[in-house]
Amino acid sequence: MTESNRTVVYTDGACSGNPGPGGWGWVIPDGESGFGGAPHSTNQRMELTAALEAVRAIPGPLLIVSDSTYVVNCFRDSWWRGWIKRGWKNSKKEPVANRDLWEPLVELYQERDLEFEWVKGHSGDRWNDRADELAVRGVTAQQNVTAQQNDTAQQNEPAMSSPPAVGAPGDMAESPVTVDSDGSVRVAVIGHRPPELGGYDDNPIATRVRGQLTEIFAAKAQLHGAITVLTGLQLGAEQLAAEAALAAGVPFIAVLAFPDPAARWPKASQNRFDALLESASDVVVLASKVPESTQAAAKAFGRRDRWLQSEAQEAVIVWDGKDRWLGRSVKDFERAIGDDVWLVSPAGASEM
Repeated sequence: MTESNRTVVYTDGACSGNPGPGGWGWVIPDGESGFGGAPHSTNQRMELTAALEAVRAIPGPLLIVSDSTYVVNCFRDSWWRGWIKRGWKNSKKEPVANRDLWEPLVELYQERDLEFEWVKGHSGDRWNDRADELAVRGVTAQQNVTAQQNDTAQQNEPAMSSPPAVGAPGDMAESPVTVDSDGSVRVAVIGHRPPELGGYDDNPIATRVRGQLTEIFAAKAQLHGAITVLTGLQLGAEQLAAEAALAAGVPFIAVLAFPDPAARWPKASQNRFDALLESASDVVVLASKVPESTQAAAKAFGRRDRWLQSEAQEAVIVWDGKDRWLGRSVKDFERAIGDDVWLVSPAGASEM
């Protein structure tokens, strides 16, 4: 809350193509968030929808922070007053575009205590970036729905050719990658890096976590008949998950946020990564290019986590209960998957 008792909410919209599958997201710093999408939309409609959905979801006075001048300038420069005066026509006497979204937002603006503030997009603002991640998640969800609909349509047509390889590289924002269903239950695994797991060398904590994961995978395989583990093979819990899958005799798919993520690791870590990659039953690469900055890499891993949330039916998260960012990931997986999220503590036993 600000000094004026106004709740701050960051909003953002995204679109794969313009028009194309769209997504919107909003987030209260260190608080609630929401996201959604539309199968066929535009960037401007998604920016508007993000603001509208935030206002509808959050009571009381609000400060809406957006990187869209299209949204912010309407209220800063009172465009809406001229639209209403002219019967929802713009200065060129043409119908106002996206009136179906503008009109309810303007009505709420007149009824509520709302302010709008512009923030530069992709400038390192933590909460603008988080809103962007949620909007992209909405896009991804729409793309997955479209892909499932296409798969269903193709099943009703004569076979023309074999399906594309799962591991084909592509930009996730433009070319969604999905895992072909083989009847197994897909279990995603994320968690702490080595510093929270006793260090980079093998140690009692890492051994205990690996053993817990092995027991969980074996139990799930017995319960479901077959499971497939989804892991990004990052140092720490994700590599322990791959090793546990091998120990439990279940397959795992390596889900890489971008090509060759181990390129800058020490040689010993690269060798371990390469050996696990060779043991994977499949490899999914979600982006065609290596990120050029740390910030871009962080966004790539965020998109990877959203992909896991959309593809997995269950999840196992190695979490000490303290790391706030990983805690948010736990909540995101719970929203996407429901109750089928297991937590494994580096210090003790797993829990539902």
